[in-house]
Amino acid sequence: MSTGIQEIATVTGLSKSTVSRALRGLPTVADTTIDQVRRVADELGYVPSSAAAGLATGRQRAVGVVVPVIDRWFYVKALGGVDTELRRAGHDLVLYNLGGPGGDRDRAFRRSMLRHRVDALVLLSLVLDETERAELELTRHPMIVIGGPAPGLRNVGVDDGAVSAIAVEHLCGLGHREIAYLGGQDEDGMNVAVPYLRRDGFVDAMRARGLSVPADRLLDGRFSFAGGVAAATDLLARPDRPSAVYCASDEMALGVLLAARRAGLRVPEDLSVIGVDGHEYGAVAGLTTVAQDPVAQGRDAARAVLAELEGQGHPDPVPPARAELVVRTSTAPPLGKTPPVGKAPPVGKASPVGKAPPVGKASPVGKAPSVGAPPA
Repeated sequence: MSTGIQEIATVTGLSKSTVSRALRGLPTVADTTIDQVRRVADELGYVPSSAAAGLATGRQRAVGVVVPVIDRWFYVKALGGVDTELRRAGHDLVLYNLGGPGGDRDRAFRRSMLRHRVDALVLLSLVLDETERAELELTRHPMIVIGGPAPGLRNVGVDDGAVSAIAVEHLCGLGHREIAYLGGQDEDGMNVAVPYLRRDGFVDAMRARGLSVPADRLLDGRFSFAGGVAAATDLLARPDRPSAVYCASDEMALGVLLAARRAGLRVPEDLSVIGVDGHEYGAVAGLTTVAQDPVAQGRDAARAVLAELEGQGHPDPVPPARAELVVRTSTAPPLGKTPPVGKAPPVGKASPVGKAPPVGKASPVGKAPSVGAPPA
């Protein structure tokens, strides 16, 4: 005979309702109580029945997570955060990978959700079109976005425009004026907002300092290591190459470091490089970055939709996540220049920037201008 909630309640001395709420990880139950109940449940060999829970509540106890691609550092980390929180609450994670350009959005958004395979949906850096939003709203399922705002939906993530402003401020503080940007585009209608927000934030920050931004210095690195290598190889071969490159992801920045090495350039003496994310390999390479915590963002998003499912949530906007400048050895003043006094923190020190300002400083998401994509 399998162990039930009554046995757990008897051992812990708690009521069955408290045990039930603790097993679901509801925010109304103290963490110490949740830990106690789950420890006893493990000792007794308790296995929750998703089928029984579904019959009782009309829910699947599953949350869908939709990603544009599965092989990017940010998405992997955010997925881990979502999964940790869902497992803690006894929910399953159902992954829908769009597979990059040409992916089957219809399967992920419409057919699966409308067949009630999941109770809520977490989108990673995606924007819904009008038809997708209208159809999914009919399900009345909670939805939230991680990374990049989507009109009409709650968002968990950094202010991408502010992140770019932090990077530009650091480079300009060192004395750089010739700065290139390496980002990405909305490939084949994927509707990924982050590339545009970070690009627009870069352009706005540069223009605010009276600095020009030639179109051929807004490059497409496809948010990947290989894309970073390809774009930087072309950029660094030019006679008018910049003194610094701001990359909208650490993966691209690591690619730029390799391209610079192949070109015989010294980093940071000949070229400064700064990224975004806080990738573990960035620390090994001495990469200066604007770090964020996608694991925490994933957990926050999961908690938000779970609370809404249990009637405990409040559909208010989620405050922007924290971003922090981490200065390492890949950035320095251009050759022959000394940075203004007090502008750059010491190498290896984090310069906290606190909460980013509200989303909306960057210009609206839209199609990018010609960005000088590298040759195939």
